Parts: sequence; C-alpha cells; structure tokens
Amino acid sequence: MLHKPYLIGISGGSASGKTSFLNALKEKFSEKELCIISQDNYYKLAYEHSRDENGHINFDLPECVDLDAFASDLEKIHRGETIFRHEYRFQHVEQKGQLLQFDPAPIIVCEGLFIFYYARIFEQFDLKIFVNAAEEIALERRIKRDVAERNITEEFALYQWKHHVLPSYQKYLLPFMAQADLIINNNIHFENSLQVVADHLARKLPK
Repeated sequence: MLHKPYLIGISGGSASGKTSFLNALKEKFSEKELCIISQDNYYKLAYEHSRDENGHINFDLPECVDLDAFASDLEKIHRGETIFRHEYRFQHVEQKGQLLQFDPAPIIVCEGLFIFYYARIFEQFDLKIFVNAAEEIALERRIKRDVAERNITEEFALYQWKHHVLPSYQKYLLPFMAQADLIINNNIHFENSLQVVADHLARKLPK
C-alpha cells in the first residue's frame, strides 16, 4: 500500500530566509525522501502583470502567480503523479528556463509568498511553517540579493520594498502567520528550528 505524501507549506515575507531554510532542510534528506516545489516557477510572464502608477510591474501580488496551476500540480503529486514545470528566471527577459521534473516523494515541501493566502493550496498542507524576520534585516537581505543576483539598483530595490513588498506582506501574508503550525524567527539563525523540523519529518518517512 502506498503511503500518502506528507505536505508541508513554508511561507514568509520576502528575504525572510525561506530559501536558505529550504536548502538546509534539503541537505538532510535524499531526493527520494523529499521533493521541494517553489511558487516562483508559477509566476506569469511579464506582459501578463499589472503595473503601478509609475509604470513598474508589481510582482508582489497574488495575481502575478498562476495559483490554480500550482494547486493542480500539488494535487497531482499528492496522488503520486510526476509533474513538470518550466523554471522561472527573474533576471531573464523571457523569464522561462529549463523544464523541471518533480517526482513524488514521501515528503513534499512547497514554498512561496502566497501559498497560505490561496485556500485551495493552504488546505492541502499537513504542516504549515511561517519564516519570519525583522523588517530591517529582511530589507538588507533583499537589497543584497537583488543587486547581486537580479541586476537591480539599490534605489529601485528600495522603491519596490516601499511600494510593492511591504503593502503585499501586510495584506496577503501577515494575516496568515497566526494560522501557521510553526513560526521560525530567522533574524540571526534557524539551526534549532531546522533540527526540530528535520526530526519531525524523519518520523514521517515510511518505515
């Protein structure tokens, strides 16, 4: 008899440390034990996004993501089906990368900004984790990331933070933090929380 996968949702504000936490968690399990699916690969293409009053695309809105497709793929992999999705590349003009393959595993980890906001996704999770960081720390991390990895100027990174990131966080993420099963405060490190989560997941693996 096949075991039903254990689904985990990991959300949190921009630059809270979700990716770092996921990479560390991934190191503790094999590919056959754990599969990670990111909301980032479900972003719509640039021409489908709305623009703010200054003509800039606001990527920090739920409608920028194909959440229905994400929900459908979660349902498929939960049933034991392999899913495929093109990698989304923020810094690439076409924003469409290689075709990625996600195989079923005993533990499925999903991460993204809006996975708690959208009920069809939220209701699938067996465990909900919210990664949190102080605003000034998250801002510093985001500026460093965007300048180094996405070829964005510090000035525009600050503009996005003020006009896009913070309003979205307050409206679409913060209200759901109280509904998480575990809140990880990642101002300095997350090692203790990581071990707690890893130990919990290890107990969910088939014997």
